[in-house]
Parts: sequence; structure tokens; C-alpha cells
Amino acid sequence: MLDVNKNLFTDYTYKVSAAGRINLIGEHIDYCGGRVFPAALSLKNTVYVRPNGMNRINLKWTTLKDCVSLDIDKLSEYKSLRYGNYQAGCAYMLKQLGYNLVGCDILSDCTVPFGSGLSSSAAIEVSTIGALLAVSQQEMSNLDIALLAQKVERDYAFVNCGIMDQFASCCGRSGMAMHLDCKTLECEYVPFDLGEFSLIITNSNKPHSLVESKYNERRAEADFALKALATRCNVSCLAELTFNQLKDNAALLLPTVYKRVLHIVSECARVELAVRALKAGDIVSLGSLINQSHWSLSELYEVTGFEMDALARAGQSHGACVGSRMIGGGFGGCTISLVKKGAEDDFKKHVTKEYFNAVGYVPAFYDAEIADGLTIKKIEL
Repeated sequence: MLDVNKNLFTDYTYKVSAAGRINLIGEHIDYCGGRVFPAALSLKNTVYVRPNGMNRINLKWTTLKDCVSLDIDKLSEYKSLRYGNYQAGCAYMLKQLGYNLVGCDILSDCTVPFGSGLSSSAAIEVSTIGALLAVSQQEMSNLDIALLAQKVERDYAFVNCGIMDQFASCCGRSGMAMHLDCKTLECEYVPFDLGEFSLIITNSNKPHSLVESKYNERRAEADFALKALATRCNVSCLAELTFNQLKDNAALLLPTVYKRVLHIVSECARVELAVRALKAGDIVSLGSLINQSHWSLSELYEVTGFEMDALARAGQSHGACVGSRMIGGGFGGCTISLVKKGAEDDFKKHVTKEYFNAVGYVPAFYDAEIADGLTIKKIEL
């Protein structure tokens, strides 16, 4: 682990930060063209960058002992790195697009817990792209940065993800949730006002890996379903499918695939109801939709697992909690819970006890605010 002090960061030229994210509701529908409801967090990946006059990109981390040096002429060769593959992918994709890469030193300081379902990968990608652009004095729109970060995830890290994580990490606004249409990329910013309730993020402490998990398998099932239904139902994505269309064409799908699509259709409907509930200040109804979402992710999409179900169940069983569910790709990671203000400490004690009794180890809790996405600042000496 690097010995960090405040003077260390002043040796760099730019400070670039990108946010982790939560998703209030709308899980596993971004890659189906659905509308989702994420928000950027104050948990961030922050990159400090400076030119080094070489043909190499040198990587260090405040939380790791590892140091990695990337040859700018060999960026396609780093896909199997344990640390640094996302950064290499960002540089590789920029170079493929014709951007000029400047040799540089990059120091990363990440407060988004890895494997937590809070999208540390998107924060790393977005901040790295921003840093490489800043140090070479080139520009790209935030939307294009998000799309490029998604391409890194898909084509370099081999996770066939949607756009939600990268968009939230890059385009988030302080105090705002994002009602994002993942098909058109139109976004409505909605004030994140929970009134008498608090948002609590709880980590199951079971790390997940989207590549090692069944994330790509679920994506393949969704793609198969769309191919089977598209002509008969005249839809371009599963998010356009209605309940009646799914019911009338159920015979076209295997029972397991039918369950996956039922989650997608019902989750799309829940997002619209959740947006209305937040706008109206009806947090109890929002919490009910969050609970329904977890049930659907568990029983229909089957991406939760024993630990995540135990953690959501522990949250839902507390009297001051109106909603708790898994967020992210699944198979580990975090839950979000809506808890009456003043009951947060008791909620945490209750969840810790119930979860420990169920799985044999304790969860972790994070304090985070709804924050801006990508920020780029020049460091003044």
C-alpha cells in the first residue's frame, strides 16, 4: 500500500474523479433498452495524472502495492492484467479512435469498494478516460466518454454491459437521480429527496465478478428472447414488450427464458411507478416497489443468491425500513434500504445480527451522498 500524504498529490497536473453509483430501481434492463433510475455517489475513483515524457503509461494505486507500466505501442496486450486492465483498455480505445496518447504517470485513489455492485469499474473507466484526455489537452463530451467507457467494458474486459453504470458515473449531478432511457439516452434529472427517510447502502461482503458470474448468461438469455419475440411482437428491444404480448407469445420461449422476460417487463413498469413516487414524495410506495424488485431479481431473474437474499430479508424485517433490495449485477455486492430517519443505527444493528445469524459473517455500511459524476480539475501549485 502506498504511503499517501497530501503533498504527494500536488506533484500531479490534473485531478480527475468519477463516481460510483446506486440504482434505485431498474435492474438488468439497461441492456434491454429500458429506463433506469440511478444516481451518482460521493464514493469515487480519483485519478491524479501528469505527463512523463515517455511512451509509457505508469500506474500506481493508493490502496495497492502494485505498480504497472503500459507500453503505448502494445496496449492490446494487457487484457489479462489483474490490475490495470481497465486503464489499458481505456488507452487502447482512445488510440483506436485516433486520439493522441501522451506518456503519463497515473495515481488512482478509489473509495468505491471493489466487487460491491456500486460500479467501481465504470468509475475507473470514466476517470481514466478523463485523465488521458486532460493530460493530452484533448476534449470529448461526457456522453461520448460514457459510451467509450462502455465499449472498454464490453470489448476489452468482456462484460456485455448496458450503458447505465458509465452514464451515471460520468453524467451524474449532485442531489439528483437520473431517469435514463437506455435506448435513446434521453435523461430526466429528478431531485433525490427522500423526506423523512434515509438511504442506507449495505455491503454483503461477498465480492462479485460480473465475468465469473452469470451476468453474461443472463444477457444472452435476453438476446435470445428478443430474437424469438421481435418479429411476432414488432418490438426492437424487450423494454418495448407489454405484459399481454409476453403472455400471448409465451409458447415461443423456454420456461426459464419466460421468467427472465417477465422480470424485464415488470421491472420496466416498476421504474415508471418509482419515478412518480419519488416526485410525489411517496417514499413508502417507492419502498414497496424496491421490495418487489428484489423479489423479481431473486425468483424470476435469479441473480441474487443466498447472501443477497439474506441481506435484503434482514433489511426488510426491520420496522423502520420500507424497502430493501440488491443493486448491481448480482451474485454478491450491496443492497440499498430506505429507513426512517432516526432509526439508522438500530437498523444497522438489526441487519448485522440477522445477517450474521444467516451467513456467519457481518456486512459493512457506507455513508454516501448523491454527487456529481465526472469532474476534471487542474492542480494549482
